[in-house]
Amino acid sequence: MKSTEYPLKQVIQVKQRRVDQAEKMAIEKRNILEKEQKKLAELEAQRDEVKKHKQQKLEQLRHTMDEGTTSAKIQQMKAYLKVVDEKLKGEEKKVKEQKSQVDLAQKNLEEAKADLRKKRQEVEKILTHKKGWEKEIHKEIQKQEALEEDEIGSIIHSLHRRRA
Repeated sequence: MKSTEYPLKQVIQVKQRRVDQAEKMAIEKRNILEKEQKKLAELEAQRDEVKKHKQQKLEQLRHTMDEGTTSAKIQQMKAYLKVVDEKLKGEEKKVKEQKSQVDLAQKNLEEAKADLRKKRQEVEKILTHKKGWEKEIHKEIQKQEALEEDEIGSIIHSLHRRRA
């Protein structure tokens, strides 16, 4: 009689280990994405702060020009506005670069999720195969038991006929 241990038991264990690793990787990728998104939010807040500062300085310049002041003071204010404008461009660049990091992290997470789905499907296929295999083994065992019972019944019947 055949062994009733599933022959692909080790394959299931290996594939399940791969699923576990893929789950850990997906969690790691999700954490990386969250960190990148948080960093993006911080950079956007810094950029918005510089924008707000620039807007305040523009309003201050307009107000000063309306009141009438020396051209040296106006030139000084315009020069400062140029410095603020350069800083704003730097902040915009940082935000843009961080957005690309967020996009990359998002892409990596999607790839990790797809890999996890694929590995889970592989495990499901083997488990489905195992269920079918178990049904077949169960049928074979029942058939074998029925044959053994028939044999025992015929032996008992033969013994009774000889005694009689």
